[in-house]
Amino acid sequence: MNLAQNLKAVTERMRAAALAAQRDPAQVRLVAVSKTKPAGDVIEALAAGQTVFGENYVQEAQAKIPAVGPGPSWHLIGNLQSNKAKLAVSLFDVVQTVDRLKIAQALSRQALEQGKILGVLLQVNVGQEPQKAGCAEDQAAALAEAVAGLEGLKLRGLMTIPPFYDEPERARPYFAALRELARRLAPSLPPGCMAELSMGMSGDFEAAIAEGATLVRVGTAIFGGR
Repeated sequence: MNLAQNLKAVTERMRAAALAAQRDPAQVRLVAVSKTKPAGDVIEALAAGQTVFGENYVQEAQAKIPAVGPGPSWHLIGNLQSNKAKLAVSLFDVVQTVDRLKIAQALSRQALEQGKILGVLLQVNVGQEPQKAGCAEDQAAALAEAVAGLEGLKLRGLMTIPPFYDEPERARPYFAALRELARRLAPSLPPGCMAELSMGMSGDFEAAIAEGATLVRVGTAIFGGR
């Protein structure tokens, strides 16, 4: 496995997808998902130019992030329990998986205590799948307004994980639904609160880019299987 070649291939696919959608490729950023992978792989990807990494588990990141050292921006892309909020704030620059006010309030308290501004995205369960985290679409407006008012947090947008399909095009309606939700929410929120749409993974990121993704979360296509 050559991480540098894999990264180059993914970024070229991202660029092609953006151009095909008549979008500026610079509007779409890659979150390299390094869960279960050793710090050495992250360091290798960092040396190849990748700067944003995603981790699913706070405890795994607790060991890995200090081992990697300064340089990357770290996003938490896995479910967060409120009792891990203090650790999450100390480790991550962005938490993409805020789906209830209790979590947001815990993060806000810890961010204020630690003297930092934490970027957050709201996770929305657009596929209404009971086994997946995320707030319901009809709860997103109230949650967004509440989170936007919390000190220590900067609401930056929305995130979703759509139902899995072997055909990526079948996920497009869910990506479109998230984009439309952000469009509806933006006018009642402070500027920039709906700037980011985190959607698309190794199997469907091109479809997500076609529907407006600004962040794509890609692991397997870069680091290989787990």
